[in-house]
Amino acid sequence: MKLLRLPVIISLLILFSLPMVLCSHAPVTDRILRVADGQIVSLTDIVKDLAESRLVFVGELHTSQSHHQAQLRTIRALKKTGTPVAIGLEMFRRDSQPDLDRWVKGELREKEFEQIYYKNWNYPYPLYKDIFLYAREYKIPMVGLNVPPEVTKQVAREGFDSLTPQQRGDLPMVTCRVDPEYLAFIRRSLAMHGHGGLDFTRFCEAQLVWDTAMAWSLLRYLEKNPESTVVVIAGSGHSWKKGIPAQIRSRSDLPFRVILPEIPGRVDQNHIALSESDYVWLGLE
Repeated sequence: MKLLRLPVIISLLILFSLPMVLCSHAPVTDRILRVADGQIVSLTDIVKDLAESRLVFVGELHTSQSHHQAQLRTIRALKKTGTPVAIGLEMFRRDSQPDLDRWVKGELREKEFEQIYYKNWNYPYPLYKDIFLYAREYKIPMVGLNVPPEVTKQVAREGFDSLTPQQRGDLPMVTCRVDPEYLAFIRRSLAMHGHGGLDFTRFCEAQLVWDTAMAWSLLRYLEKNPESTVVVIAGSGHSWKKGIPAQIRSRSDLPFRVILPEIPGRVDQNHIALSESDYVWLGLE
């Protein structure tokens, strides 16, 4: 069997190791599990709680249109409360920030922006299009969170210490020290997809570079924009409380909330703890 290339393996971590099948556009339900008490509530019921947070992580399977519609509904609901909203994007690198700013200001045509998108991300543009158009229409800041794929690729092969000062930039030190459950998840993912000779510790560091870089970018943005609430659009593996939120918690006491989409066999209302997510959006495809 042909081995998967390294970037594909790392992407699969974010997808909770599910097949990358493009899901059709399905109606978005308004049934959300509140993990703290096991009650089924609506987005309207929880929007006040979300608005009182500084970060709202809304996870996704990248290929699911309904997950992206749920993200957009969350953004809209927060905006209607008068909350100063920004959108943090795993899909864009930090060095793409000038282009994101130009898009929001209306200085780029959509075709130009789409080309920039594909330089950052490989999944079909239409999946995220409604979020991007809404941000531009209402002048909602979009914040690039990620690092170049060459960085994570090098870390997976040679370790974080191999990065040059220029590659590392302002990133804090990254080591493979995480919650045991998250560590086991990373280990299972590597074992499942196999890549001959790849060192687990370095592979773990590569995953944590993503989490750490995105957490660091979010904290920097909120330091400069203390009134904002950032809705973070990222894969469910990163949005899981053991992912980016854990890196936030280790560096800041800013309040955050996590909403994960229901993923049969991975995230469901019968097997979820408050240590993993605050809410689970049910019935998404």
